[in-house]
Amino acid sequence: MTQPVSSHATRTDLLVLHTLRCIGFSDLSAVAKASGLSESDVESELIDLAVAGLVTRIAGAFGGWGLSEEGRAADAERIARELDEAGARPALTAAFDHFLVLNPELLDLCTAWQTRTLDGTMTMNDHSDPAYDTRVLDRFTEFHQRAEPLCAELSSALLRFRRYPVRLADALTRARAGSLEYVTDSTVSYHTVWFQLHEDLLATLGRTRH
Repeated sequence: MTQPVSSHATRTDLLVLHTLRCIGFSDLSAVAKASGLSESDVESELIDLAVAGLVTRIAGAFGGWGLSEEGRAADAERIARELDEAGARPALTAAFDHFLVLNPELLDLCTAWQTRTLDGTMTMNDHSDPAYDTRVLDRFTEFHQRAEPLCAELSSALLRFRRYPVRLADALTRARAGSLEYVTDSTVSYHTVWFQLHEDLLATLGRTRH
């Protein structure tokens, strides 16, 4: 059994750099929401990271921040060093195995949300049948309850993972309240946050997506 480790806090500059690595090219607001930091703190760190050549910024209405090649390499090196210095590699490796069991179920749920079979034919779910959507959302709720121990495993090893259960729960709550885009169809949807968690685990452990 994996021995528990003390939860480790990531430095703010690395947290911002790594958040950008996990969510991809994004505006300031998105980086702040994903990292759990204030926009002012994130902006200050991004400016410093840009001066160091680790991130770039595109101005304009559709602009935002992204990693440079140097930033991507720096994140990989720094996040791996943090993992080993915190003694969290065994815990995160075990948690990743848990994640891989749950991941296919989440993908199946997203498919069930986006499509349905009527008269033997697969068709897009136009969300005109509230009873069907409620059944799928009930399955999402059950899935989320089973994912909570995974999130606890991750958060107990590295504090930065505690943002994921907060964001997942928020997306599910909003979806159940009628904002259906929070299931799969927005940048803050349950599926998107889960995808970012997958990216985080892969990047942290130095693995590639299959």
